[in-house]
Amino acid sequence: MLKQLRLRSIDAPPPKPHAPPCEPGVVAASAYAHGQLVADITIEQAGEWARKDGHIVWIGLHDPSQDLLARVARQLHLHPLAIEDATNARQPPKVEQYDDAFFVVARTAQMEDGQIAFGETHIFVGKGYVVSVRHGASSSYNVVRSRCEASPNWFAEGEDYILYAILDFIVDNYRPVIDRIQSEVDSLEEEVLRRSHLGQMDGLYRLRRELLKLKRAVGPMVDVCKRLEHADLITLDAPLKPLFRDILDLDHVNRAEEDIDQLLQILAFVFEASMMAGQAQQTEIARRLTAWAAILAVPTAIAGIYGMNFEHMPELKWEYGYYVVLGVIASVCGFLYYRFKRVGWL
Repeated sequence: MLKQLRLRSIDAPPPKPHAPPCEPGVVAASAYAHGQLVADITIEQAGEWARKDGHIVWIGLHDPSQDLLARVARQLHLHPLAIEDATNARQPPKVEQYDDAFFVVARTAQMEDGQIAFGETHIFVGKGYVVSVRHGASSSYNVVRSRCEASPNWFAEGEDYILYAILDFIVDNYRPVIDRIQSEVDSLEEEVLRRSHLGQMDGLYRLRRELLKLKRAVGPMVDVCKRLEHADLITLDAPLKPLFRDILDLDHVNRAEEDIDQLLQILAFVFEASMMAGQAQQTEIARRLTAWAAILAVPTAIAGIYGMNFEHMPELKWEYGYYVVLGVIASVCGFLYYRFKRVGWL
């Protein structure tokens, strides 16, 4: 049932077009009533529209200035501590309640130039308003807004449904990132096992570092959704509680966290296999060097003996001594080469 509720509506009327934002930092600012778009508004009109019975103001901001946040706070009476957190884009995922309103922080992630880029989304939710503040790397929530507007029956549930839609969108965007890393890990694992060398160590360290960062972003989202699900902590409409549980199910946060843990385990295996392959290569090289050193030791020893400055030495003035010594050297070296080759050292 929950799958049918997620941002979909059958035979829903198309949403009305939005007027373009009139100032930097404001992505969209609109007023809704009973799930329908009423008007695109300015920041200075937000407070008046939010106080109207049955109306909701939804403001989307992207890297806003302190002045812009202060103006929004004055209109909607946002808590100063929440505004302070929203100004500082280095907050861990969390939920904080301020009287009859609450403040949610979520971490976002997406691929940029083959690397994971992280961002933050701060969401203010109170009676008659929702304000989303994006910092850093994050997909635009205009997609979420359009989907909500196309589902007026559920959109009419109010602020709680908007919060659910944004969080669900954030969590769904973890999947392409995890799938991309999964592909890289699989390729790296196959290459390490096939070529058995240490050339991929930089890639292993990079993927492990990015996975750990992603885990720090995804893991706390479990606690955020659990807090939003329980009525004793946050005042949310009871019918919408299962929606936040849906974000936690096996297709969302829990699944993403499990996949990240599995990828970390695979990388640990690949790292161990790479180290073992490197040790095997070093052992192979050491065997080859030892074998050649043993072969070269024979002519070195014989030449060293006959290089001593003694006047009386056996076969020193023998006519065929030189050829006999060369034959002995060649025979011994050939025998050693044969034996080392047979045992696999050469």
